[in-house]
Amino acid sequence: MSNKIKHTPRYLAVQLLEKVSQQGSYSNLSLNQTIQKEQLSKPDSNLLTNLVYGVIQHRLTLEYWLTAFVKNPKKMAPWVKELLLSAIYQMEYLDKIPNRAIFNESIEIAKVKGHAGTRKFVTGVLHAIERQGLADLSQISDPLKRLSIQSSTPVWLVQELTKQVGAKKAQSILATINQAPVQAIRINQKLTTKAALEAALPDFQLEASPVTPLALRAQGGFIPATQAFQTGEVFVQDESAMLAVESMQVQADDQVLDACAAPGGKTTQIAMSLTTGRVTALDIHAHKVKLIEANAKRAQVQDQVHALQLDARKVQDKFPAASFDKILVDAPCSGIGLLRRKPEIKYTKKLQDSENLAKIQKDILDQVAPTLKPGGVLTYSTCTILNQENQGVIDAFLKDYPDFEQVKTQTQNQLKADRDELGLTIYPDDYLSDGFFIATLRKK
Repeated sequence: MSNKIKHTPRYLAVQLLEKVSQQGSYSNLSLNQTIQKEQLSKPDSNLLTNLVYGVIQHRLTLEYWLTAFVKNPKKMAPWVKELLLSAIYQMEYLDKIPNRAIFNESIEIAKVKGHAGTRKFVTGVLHAIERQGLADLSQISDPLKRLSIQSSTPVWLVQELTKQVGAKKAQSILATINQAPVQAIRINQKLTTKAALEAALPDFQLEASPVTPLALRAQGGFIPATQAFQTGEVFVQDESAMLAVESMQVQADDQVLDACAAPGGKTTQIAMSLTTGRVTALDIHAHKVKLIEANAKRAQVQDQVHALQLDARKVQDKFPAASFDKILVDAPCSGIGLLRRKPEIKYTKKLQDSENLAKIQKDILDQVAPTLKPGGVLTYSTCTILNQENQGVIDAFLKDYPDFEQVKTQTQNQLKADRDELGLTIYPDDYLSDGFFIATLRKK
């Protein structure tokens, strides 16, 4: 039994959760590696995914509940804590699993990973939880703390969102960030059509995206394991992320700069619209440049892509003024729009990070601006929803560059067309896609 249990979803979940919390590993990458290495069946990989994401998403809530039953949580071995959090998560959030099954397997894991004392401790805590029940979160008197614990979001972020978008919108955003992310795919229109994909992916339910005509929402499995993915007919990409390139309205002969390009999703999307034009895709790291090249090759657009190892802040050293018709700066950011997909972000980021990133983002814009042709368009995008990194950066840039003007960002589905702002912010609760910001700047 003990060897067998090491390959079960619950055991693997405890290992992965410990790795994410102790080493700062990315949950999505570690999860994909484990599913492939263990060759898990579909039900087992679904349970593993659910446990890992669920515990990370609800961590502050689960920890709040656990502290009532453990005198000194800091003294627990990290894996024991993850084991208990995952047991509470299953009891509270998964309605198809009886407590008996959760307890038996959790106690078995404690026995295999620890010693008799650990097993006794885990057994005691689980039975106490079953006897006494978990605290009622609606009884937390401080409204800020209550929203923080209910949505498992650090207080600073609850405060900042409330300040920027108002209490009602902040609550609406936080009510959706712990849902499972939608798996979205972008159709490679050079190689296939929506109808052909439906035939090629019979096991998946494919539905049109409300966000962009380029995307389909795909339910029913793991797209990267399909033939259509391997042959470049589809790319896994969030719907919001496709809007940045869509809004650029790339023409067939454009010379385009993708200043922060890895892993190349947006680069290949730009290349789809080019025939005689070309996209120069930059990344600061050599291994990421290889990734851009590999993605371009898989999409069969390698002839339109020139990938280059270069820091976006050194663009002027390499390219003369007025080299490009269009420039995309998909800037490095705090990623606060990705909370559904990378839930650990909310626990590792601080407000100071956003302020520091705003300086880097502005530096990149300063550097690339002179290489844009007069009449050209510079598109700035981030996967965050915090103003410091979004319109705040654009306002600072426009103050220094009177030869640029911001124009209204347009998308094919005319998202939020009646808004007053020129930039486009997609919040995680708008379409259940990632949070994203896009600004469109024209050089006069």
